Amino acid sequence: MLVRFIAVALIGFGVIELSLAWVENSAHHMPMRPFDFVIPVILFTLGVVALIKAGSLAAWISSKLDE
Repeated sequence: MLVRFIAVALIGFGVIELSLAWVENSAHHMPMRPFDFVIPVILFTLGVVALIKAGSLAAWISSKLDE
C-alpha cells in the first residue's frame, strides 16, 4: 500500500510541477522551455513505473528488509 501511495504521490508532484511551470510562464508571457518539462516528466515516469511494478517492488523491499 505504501508503494502505491508513493507512486501516486510522484505522479501528483509531476503534474503539479508541470502545471505550476505552465502557469508561471503564461503569467510572464514566456514560452515553455525544455528544462521546464524535465523534472515533471521524470517524476511522472517514475510514478507510473512504480505503480505498474508495485507488487514486485513491494516484495523486493520486503525481502531486503528481512535480510
